[in-house]
Amino acid sequence: MKEKIILIGAGSAMFTRGLVADIIRKGWEGEIALVDIDPQALDVAERLTRKMISVKGAPIKVRAATERRDVLDGATAVICTVGVGGRRAWEQDVFVPRKYGIYQPVGDSVMPGGTSRALRMIPAMVDIAGDVLDLAPESLFFNYSNPMGPVCRAVRKATGANMVGLCHGVFHVAKYLAGVLGVEPGRLKYTAIGMNHLTWFIELRADGQDAMPRLRSIACEKLGRQIDKEMLGTSFAEAGTMGRDDPVKDVKDPFTWQLFELFGAFPAVMDRHITEFFPHMFAKKGSYYGKTLGVDAYSFEATIAHGDQIFEKMRSDALSADVLGEEDFKSITGEHEQVTDIIGCIRQDTGGVYSVNLPNKGQIPNLPEDAIVECPGIADGSGLRHVGQPPMDAGIAGTLATRFQWVETVVEAALEGSRDKFVQALLIDGAVKSVSMATRLADELLSVHVRFLPQFII
Repeated sequence: MKEKIILIGAGSAMFTRGLVADIIRKGWEGEIALVDIDPQALDVAERLTRKMISVKGAPIKVRAATERRDVLDGATAVICTVGVGGRRAWEQDVFVPRKYGIYQPVGDSVMPGGTSRALRMIPAMVDIAGDVLDLAPESLFFNYSNPMGPVCRAVRKATGANMVGLCHGVFHVAKYLAGVLGVEPGRLKYTAIGMNHLTWFIELRADGQDAMPRLRSIACEKLGRQIDKEMLGTSFAEAGTMGRDDPVKDVKDPFTWQLFELFGAFPAVMDRHITEFFPHMFAKKGSYYGKTLGVDAYSFEATIAHGDQIFEKMRSDALSADVLGEEDFKSITGEHEQVTDIIGCIRQDTGGVYSVNLPNKGQIPNLPEDAIVECPGIADGSGLRHVGQPPMDAGIAGTLATRFQWVETVVEAALEGSRDKFVQALLIDGAVKSVSMATRLADELLSVHVRFLPQFII
C-alpha cells in the first residue's frame, strides 16, 4: 500500500516512533512527512525516523518541515498530534488552578486545565484544517490532540473539514475488561458510546454471550473489599493492569466501578480521567479516597516527568551511533495504535469497526445534533461512518448533557477570543466555587499563556 502521510506535531514524545514502526511493520510504501514548529524536536523526529527506515530498508521517503504547507500537497492522510505550548504550557494548566484549590490528575480534557488548553489548541487546529482543505482536500484527516471534543467540534464548525478524532482509551479499556472477565481480547465484542474520556460501555459480549451479568457480579465483589491503597491512583502503565487484573482482589479504580454498579454501564477511561468529569465530587482539595488527585493519586508531576523521559530516550536513540534493535520495532502501546489499521481498512474496503469521534448525526438519538460523540464507526471504502445506536439511558445521557454545552461555550470562547465566554465555560465545567473565582482564574490563565493566545486582547 502506498501512502503519503503527514504527521503534524512530529516532535511528540511517543507518537512518531510508534507510528513509524507500525508503517514499517505493515510493509507500506510512499512518503512520511514530519512537521513541527520546533526545529530541535523536528530534527530528533527526523533523525530517528530515517534511522528506523534505514535499518529495515523500508521503501519510504522521509521529509521534514517546520512549515506544513511545504509538504501537504498530495497528502493521502494527515495526522495531528499537536500540543500548543508543549508540556511546559500543560504544567501551567494544572499548577495555576491548584492555587485556587482545584486539583486535576490530567488537565487536558475538561476542568480548568482542559478549558485553558482548548483556547490554545482551537485556533491552531482551525488553521491546520484550512491548509488541509486547501492543499490536500481528499486526504484522510485524523486528530489525536486534546481536548478532543472541543478541537474536533471547532474544526468542523469553523471550516467544515472532515476531521475524525481518534483515541486509544476505549481500545485499552476493552483489553482491561477482557482481562477482568478472563477472556482473550479478541473474544470480547462491545459497544461504547459517549464523549471522549467519558465513554460508556453499554454492551459487552464474550463468545456471543452477554458478559454484563458476570461483570456486575465482579463489581459487587470488588466493591465489597477494601480498596488497594498501594495501587490506588496509579496509571495503567504503572499498575500493569492491562489484562492482568485480579477479578476480585484488586480495587484500583473505585469510582469507575461504583459508577458501573450504579448506572449499569462501564465508563472509560477509568478513574484518572473520569474523576475530572465529576469535579464537584472531589472538590475538597482533590480528595480521592484518602489521597489527593494529581499529587499522590495519578501524580501529574510524574506524568510530565515520564513524557520528558520518553522524549530524552527518543533524542538519545536518534543521535546515538548505536544500531537500533528488534525491540525498537515491536508493537508499542500508545495513541498511535489503530490509525494504520483504520487507513488499511478504508483502502481495502474491509469494514473494520473502531471507536471514533464524529459529529452526532442521529447515531445517539438523545444527544445533541452535531456534538462530537465517541462511538463505533465502520472503516470501509467510503471512509469512516457511524453505527446507529439506541437512545442512551437518561441517567447516562445526563452525565454528558452539560459537557456538550461546555464544549460549545469553550469553542465560542476560543474562536471569538472572548474572556467572558471563557469564564462561562469555567462555571459550566463545575470545578470553580464562585463567579469571582472563575473570573480570577480565567484572568491568570490568560496571562500565563498570553503568547499562545493572539485572539485575546489581554
